[in-house]
Amino acid sequence: MADSSYIRQHIPTPALYEQLAEECSELAHAALKVARVYRGENPTPVRFVDAVRSVFEEFTDVMTVADVIGLKVDDLFMEGKLERWRQRLEER
Repeated sequence: MADSSYIRQHIPTPALYEQLAEECSELAHAALKVARVYRGENPTPVRFVDAVRSVFEEFTDVMTVADVIGLKVDDLFMEGKLERWRQRLEER
């Protein structure tokens, strides 16, 4: 596996955050494409398997840049978000 410290030494932090934003945008686009293919309401020539593969690729890109930056999942934040999500579903 490549050493992320080498990348951090050669790319300034602001540029890494710009790349993170770009990768997040590409992930969002890929996720929207999956939803579009899944529903079939607005036809696209992209096959479902290809759309899902794109989500995995873009998610990996996001996680790679996040790792280089040093971002990690905060389990306490995640637990709180999941609890609020569950509550909203129950209130529905």
